[in-house]
Amino acid sequence: MHWLMKSEPTECSIDDLASAPAQTVPWVGVRNYQARNFMRDEMRVGDGVLFYHSSCAEPGVAGLAEVVRPAYPDATQFDPHSPYFDPKSSPAAPRWVHVDVKLVRKTRLLALSEMRSTPALASMQLLKRGNRLSITPVSAAEWRAVLALLGP
Repeated sequence: MHWLMKSEPTECSIDDLASAPAQTVPWVGVRNYQARNFMRDEMRVGDGVLFYHSSCAEPGVAGLAEVVRPAYPDATQFDPHSPYFDPKSSPAAPRWVHVDVKLVRKTRLLALSEMRSTPALASMQLLKRGNRLSITPVSAAEWRAVLALLGP
């Protein structure tokens, strides 16, 4: 499977991923049940990831990554000093999980505007009106179209 995973560059950018130990980061802080369920129930080691910069001057795909560890409890939910703390969650019954992703390669920025003007991406969930999910599935055809736009 393939996924688009949004990250604010001020929180974790493609450059942060590239400079992380083993070029791997845990995808912490997801607090939406549908996005959590994607990680928990559908993501598998080896799945491809479009690393997407969001909430910034020019949003878009900034690189490619892959899932390298299946879902496990997100420790930030238990830390009262974390912005992702959830007082209703406990280690015995965690609500929130995350996966680890590893850099495959940094790419040119494939801007949201360019994605919107690409007919092969017209049905991409990211581009649907009202979509706010931080993690969305990407079809095989959409994955190939993005890779073609990004080039070698």
